Amino acid sequence: MNNFKKMEQFGNRTAVYADREYSYSEMVEISDAICGNVGERTLVFCLCSNNKESLFGYVGFIRGGVVPVLLDASIHIDRLRRLVHLYKPAYIWASSNNQDLSKTMDSSFVYGEYSLYKCPTHFQHNLHEHLALLLTTSGSTGSPKFVRLSYENIFENAISIAKYLDIHENEKPITTLPMNYSYGLSIINSHFICGATVVVTGASIMSKEFWNLCKEQQVTTFGGVPFVYEMLDRMKFEELNLPSLKKLTQAGGKLSETLSHKFAHVCNQKGIQFFTMYGQTEATARMTYLPYEKNLEKAGSIGIAIPGGELILQDDKGNKITAPHLIGELIYKGPNVSLGYAESLFDLSKKDENKGILRTGDMAYFDEDGYFFISGRIKRMIKVYGNRISLDDVEAFLHEHGHDCICAGSDDQMYIYTLRDDYVQIKKIVKEKLNLKGFKIMRIEEIPRNHYGKILYSDLPKLG
Repeated sequence: MNNFKKMEQFGNRTAVYADREYSYSEMVEISDAICGNVGERTLVFCLCSNNKESLFGYVGFIRGGVVPVLLDASIHIDRLRRLVHLYKPAYIWASSNNQDLSKTMDSSFVYGEYSLYKCPTHFQHNLHEHLALLLTTSGSTGSPKFVRLSYENIFENAISIAKYLDIHENEKPITTLPMNYSYGLSIINSHFICGATVVVTGASIMSKEFWNLCKEQQVTTFGGVPFVYEMLDRMKFEELNLPSLKKLTQAGGKLSETLSHKFAHVCNQKGIQFFTMYGQTEATARMTYLPYEKNLEKAGSIGIAIPGGELILQDDKGNKITAPHLIGELIYKGPNVSLGYAESLFDLSKKDENKGILRTGDMAYFDEDGYFFISGRIKRMIKVYGNRISLDDVEAFLHEHGHDCICAGSDDQMYIYTLRDDYVQIKKIVKEKLNLKGFKIMRIEEIPRNHYGKILYSDLPKLG
């Protein structure tokens, strides 16, 4: 199953707008030329930015059966070298301006501002026949741990997304997320299989350039993680005049209840369909969605399973939960569940280890109507003085009371980090309203986040 091999059917329709319009025929020709210079089925590192070169390289590799490893173009050279040592790619598709690569490797092909660098050490990879793509989990781009995705994973998920979002050939999404991030990539995949036009830009949503491009190209849709919606809120999204915008999607973490309500309300007023979604790279991208008609009534919910998927809750003893409002681990079943992980090139020949079942690591419950709600991460639960505490719940509670805080910790010690001088008020709320002990509060200048806007709890300063 490789839907990118059918792209020729869209002919002269515009596939990409970057510096100009590129038709599907032109994209296919360029993409196949890039992949053709790799030749055999092997492993290629693709250092991605939101540009036509990264996109065409990815399309070519998937079409040609070459397995790309999508990495952020800004990855530190030491991390890149470590990954090259562990995986021994045959080539690296990257910017021609990458001094570290151009000094040590020969370029065998150039397109636009990218070069195909030939790695000096040749290694004959043993790649599983269904292996299509390697993506990092949403942690560090330098981690050696990748998610192994098959062609079926990629395209079954893309078909499902296109179905529930009702994507058609006249859609025009714009890139707001890195394409090496599963959410950003899923937007590209689900629109390309429908013959839509992807507007490619590296411009930030905080820039005039981005919004001018939206108006000029009559963009119809874009997606964002919670951090993007926090920025849109500060920019007073409700006052922006974008008549072409018809759909907004949100995933990559839980949007606060307040912003969830606000964007649902604003979008409903503007005639924009607002979809909240939930997913993990281990499931290619998406597992659930909240239908836009329910975005006010069920605000805060991750919704229902995507077409072709199934959600199950299990209690501590492994029993299936069948009654509403009982919390258990969320388990997902579907054809988009990845083959498993890889931590070195020797894992690339492994078979499907997940068998279509993913234990998400999230605690959840469903209501009387069958809509699911995340209550926290299993790993974000700690015990303080014998009491089981959800760090996510404490964060949400403090946010409701106007405190911009994040929580971390381990058993018998909870840490609360705040951006303001509100130590006294936080201490009072936690003691009196939550009746908690064993916590410390610290002021920090900014919340550490990765490229996708997700909070890096591991990078928070340790409290004594």
